[in-house]
Amino acid sequence: MNIPIRFLLLFCVLICKSCLLSAVNGHDLNIVILGDSNTSIGGDDCTNPKGWSKWFADKISPKTCKSYARSGATWTNTVRTRYDIVENTQVLSDNNVIFNQMNRLITACDNQQQPSPDLILIAAGTNDAWFNSKRPGIFSKTVEQAFGTPNTFNAPQKVSSVVSLAGSVKLICEKLMSRFPDAQIVLLSPMQTTKASYDIINKVGNILEECAHRMSIPIIRQDYITGVYSSRETNGYFLTVDGTHTSERGARRNGYLIANQITALLCY
Repeated sequence: MNIPIRFLLLFCVLICKSCLLSAVNGHDLNIVILGDSNTSIGGDDCTNPKGWSKWFADKISPKTCKSYARSGATWTNTVRTRYDIVENTQVLSDNNVIFNQMNRLITACDNQQQPSPDLILIAAGTNDAWFNSKRPGIFSKTVEQAFGTPNTFNAPQKVSSVVSLAGSVKLICEKLMSRFPDAQIVLLSPMQTTKASYDIINKVGNILEECAHRMSIPIIRQDYITGVYSSRETNGYFLTVDGTHTSERGARRNGYLIANQITALLCY
């Protein structure tokens, strides 16, 4: 019996899709998330419906999902930034940075309080754009300049000397890759917000994307695909409660969207 080729192709696509979803949903993934307020509102255990991390975890069904995100956090360090895994201000500060969220994660793993992650998501950049005047070194180096010094992957660097956005992203991602060599890292650029211009959000996103490409790290451009459009939120909140932070509706939409994007990117 001759079966039309289109039916064979459709059957193969359905089988492949089914296998992929089964592999993702059934995989014992330990996931950690670093980020700022739009992630932290989901709670450390990723169960608060106001945050996208809750809906993401529901969709992915990982073995564990832990958030180290803090409101007010930035990628960008300052000349006063230092190692600090205790401070929890929930507002912009010199030590409320992704670098220290990474340090908390490493400490938790070293103390066997946290399984070694299979997937690390970093969703930040809104505060870098919004409060860029408080991060005077943010654009002091281009991505090319930040990656210009050869053989620095494992070289010790004082965090207070790395004050550009590009340099901060490079420093953190390389430290994570060194400490968790089997983990997959995915970056999420900031969403659009009424608190910062589209141009500055886009500039931050472009820097993150170029850094990600140089390190072969996937990135999800939230400023392009989430549906949170600053022009629409300005005229009446649609997916946010204040022009920046998602409503439950916005969180659900973003969480499911990010889960679908991650599903396609997973190397497991």
